[in-house]
Amino acid sequence: MAEQVKIEKSLDEMEFRRMLSGESDHLGAVLTINAGAGGTDAQDWASMLLRMYMRWIERKEFKHDIIDYQDGEEAGIKSATILIEGEYAYGYLKAENGIHRIVRISPFDSNARRHTSFAAVFASPQIDDSIAIDVSESDLKIDTFRAGGAGGQHVNTTDSAVRITHMPTGIVVQCQNERSQHKNKATAMKVLKSRLYEREMQLRREKAEEVNSTKKKIEWGSQIRSYVLHPYQMVKDHRTGYEVGNIDSVLDGGLEPFMVEYLMQTGGMANVAGKN
Repeated sequence: MAEQVKIEKSLDEMEFRRMLSGESDHLGAVLTINAGAGGTDAQDWASMLLRMYMRWIERKEFKHDIIDYQDGEEAGIKSATILIEGEYAYGYLKAENGIHRIVRISPFDSNARRHTSFAAVFASPQIDDSIAIDVSESDLKIDTFRAGGAGGQHVNTTDSAVRITHMPTGIVVQCQNERSQHKNKATAMKVLKSRLYEREMQLRREKAEEVNSTKKKIEWGSQIRSYVLHPYQMVKDHRTGYEVGNIDSVLDGGLEPFMVEYLMQTGGMANVAGKN
């Protein structure tokens, strides 16, 4: 019986990996989380998503580095960016691209009313040295600023943090995890090239609808997944219809079923289309 379960698990893994046969799926990932509409509740929700993805990363035993972290005004975070190194990290995380919505009794509302909050998740492939991406210095606006870590820790006394704006596309990246301005700039450039690569791949495959979906306002009506804590508990992916009732498990990093369902429904077709 144990051997049969092992074989079935191996076959399922092989089928799943077949879905991860896209041009960039095998690469590491750059994952960015941004709080959206909902004020303090949204910033708290963004921090919950950060924890969820960190737990997933730990489960996969991937290496990671938080390169940018912007504290919320009262609680949570405004944004965070993680570099993730691991086999098929991007292949998995591309299933998470979009707006994530939570419905709950707000811990910040003295009247204990129900609130709806939003946060955006965006994954791009972390390109390796074999992929050449040309970036002209004249297209870049580079700013430096004083870095500050989570909870006010590791605050630098020099302007070591770096923000790079790619003027032609409007893409903005920043890094503040190193005390060296040179290292932060190098990491920010790596992230910028990953974003430019992902943008080019999307345009090349003429997936304009996917590009537009990542640019939607972070608010009602554009969510890909809802996490409901009140008046009942459920997590539902609106793209696939897949849902579970154990929300605590999902928020603790149990994302694989959602990723598998999304890739099984859309990944194979996208890969076939990309090879025609």
